[in-house]
Amino acid sequence: MDGVIVTLVLLVFAIVMFVWEKIPLSITAMTVAVCLTLTGVLTPKEAFLGFVDSNVLLFMAMFIVGAAFFETGVAHAVGGLVNRFAKTERHVIIAVMVITGTMSTFLSNTGTTAVLIPVAMGLVQRTGIKATRLLMPLAIAASAGGNVSLIGSPGNMIAQSGLAQQNLAFAFFDYALVGLPVLLVGIAYFALIGHKLLPETPTHQVDTEYNTEADYSKVAMWRKVIAAATLVGTVLGMIFESQLGIKLHVIAWIGALILVATRTISEKVAVNAIDMKTILLFVGSLALAKALVKTGAGVMIADTIIKSLGDNPSPFMLLAVVFIIAAVLTQFMSNTATTALLVPIGLALAQQVGADPKAVLMATVIGGSVAFATPIGCPPNTMVYNVAGYSFMDYVKVGGPYLILSAITSLILLPIFFPFYP
Repeated sequence: MDGVIVTLVLLVFAIVMFVWEKIPLSITAMTVAVCLTLTGVLTPKEAFLGFVDSNVLLFMAMFIVGAAFFETGVAHAVGGLVNRFAKTERHVIIAVMVITGTMSTFLSNTGTTAVLIPVAMGLVQRTGIKATRLLMPLAIAASAGGNVSLIGSPGNMIAQSGLAQQNLAFAFFDYALVGLPVLLVGIAYFALIGHKLLPETPTHQVDTEYNTEADYSKVAMWRKVIAAATLVGTVLGMIFESQLGIKLHVIAWIGALILVATRTISEKVAVNAIDMKTILLFVGSLALAKALVKTGAGVMIADTIIKSLGDNPSPFMLLAVVFIIAAVLTQFMSNTATTALLVPIGLALAQQVGADPKAVLMATVIGGSVAFATPIGCPPNTMVYNVAGYSFMDYVKVGGPYLILSAITSLILLPIFFPFYP
């Protein structure tokens, strides 16, 4: 069977099974990866290369760093500081989103989420607020905050690399012209409406160390100091990644190894902290994204939609279609993969119609970042999925309206700041 057909069939299968959720999402994702191998669309190496993907390695290490932050009670204490100033659930949600969005501007959105999950769970223990009420706003703020600066999300750098081929470049805060309003709209959305849509209880069983109540009074002070210092050091390392010349996932693993080597946490706790459901879900999704790129199925989908506009579409129509294609694709494949897939298409489109490449790629990146309506579109959503016990439809219900608000905000601002024909 043709690789394009196999890939499209498996894409439909994945979407249906993700929504239906009769089997765990991680199993669906890995089933897709295995089928892509059995049908010859991908080699075994290509299908399972996600296990050594830098984001997956970053996940694993930061789960360990986060576990130490939680195990020693430091996250519980930090959560108490937030609780001191935020007295109601809505205030806590807003505070967490502001902190997350700010950190995600200067760190990777993945690293920010991993750092703040244990802090949020410390708040859960202190306040009695349900994890389901706090972690999705956190993940969404991390995703939105990633588009406030050039370094907040891998997709931003992919677009920068594409522009470099045209001897062009985005400034550090160019993304903020659209990304910051989208983040602020998200905070306002959760403050006014979104908090009412968040689930009260987990949909599926939660099996993570973050949901166990513990007495931290007997934890040695040296362990707390090392856990806190390692987290701060890891975050600073991520901020100065380019100056250090060390990749994010390597910095994270240095922190994780320090914690185990100093016996701040045991090897058993460290290994158990790695959420394999999250890892498997992400690896399987990467395999599907790889197949969409390798077979040309993703290009075919995007190209078909663009050609359907006719020979002389209006600039706004072009903008809207580029944005919508990216926004739809990113719900079912990682935002990084979506951007990587669409950047070369966007550059070709810009050349074909004589549009500004910066405008086309900005629409692509912003559209590819609004992965709010599924747990698989971006790493932060995937990371909180099992910690809080969300269902696929929880994301649709809560993230869907924000996706629409983000699209409206973006489609108003993009033509103003990045017109296709300046």
